Amino acid sequence: MKIAIFSHCAIDTITIGNSSYEQIGGAACYAGITAKKFKFDVDLVTKFGPDFPYKQYLTDNKINFENGKSEKNTTKFAINIIGSDRTLRLQNECEPIDYTKSNADGFLVSPIFHEIPTGTFEKIKHDSKFLLLDPQGFLRRIDSEKKIFFENTDIDLSNVSAIKVNPEEAKHLVGSSDDDALQLIQKKGVQHVILTNKTEVSMLVNDRIYSITLPNKKIYDTTGIGDIFCAAFCCSMLKENDYLWALCFAGGAAQASLDSKEVGLLKIPKKGVIENNASYFYNLMNYRTI
Repeated sequence: MKIAIFSHCAIDTITIGNSSYEQIGGAACYAGITAKKFKFDVDLVTKFGPDFPYKQYLTDNKINFENGKSEKNTTKFAINIIGSDRTLRLQNECEPIDYTKSNADGFLVSPIFHEIPTGTFEKIKHDSKFLLLDPQGFLRRIDSEKKIFFENTDIDLSNVSAIKVNPEEAKHLVGSSDDDALQLIQKKGVQHVILTNKTEVSMLVNDRIYSITLPNKKIYDTTGIGDIFCAAFCCSMLKENDYLWALCFAGGAAQASLDSKEVGLLKIPKKGVIENNASYFYNLMNYRTI
């Protein structure tokens, strides 16, 4: 099976305490490598500049990134992590992504900062069979010091199969961050509405909210966890067409990533560990009707 991922590659400088690490990142890399671990073919629709040091890394992992090269330097972020909280500063912005048709079974759209214009997003939605959206990059803005913040943004969610948001993103998307947010997003046409709030993960499907709780352990580098979650959910849905298992599988991937205590792409877990976690969550899942 094949997944197409629409997102910029990035170069992240991650600071945790007194230690700093420069890593490649962005949903393009985290989700792309995760999908490859699940034996998916990956079409990466992205842009990165001549300063991007890991073109060979993508090639070695058999990720197709045709037309990904840009004359502008790669999108860069400075990320400061304290516990489960982090602050981001934009250090450079690459050029927007060009739309490229794909015969993929599913699409994952996860902009990191304005790289997907409205017209491109409409073309993606038109051509998709299954589309999962992480809207963070549509909502992000920068202040005078290049610090990232969210702004209220109206996004046309028609033809979006699933969406993942955190409470802050939900608030700036529909004006609410609780059960009302899930229902408001659902009314925009989304079938599977996922809300991640640190260790609490919920999903609204029809009139039921399904919930799992990740074990409360010490958190290290959280960069890319959401991208790994999205890739795991999307790949599981495409293979199994079981949204409850997909939720548990995605939660299992996020938990395995956190348990690794690794930085950057090294935290992407193996499928066997994810499946063990997913089985645990599946047996403990809660649900309620709204």
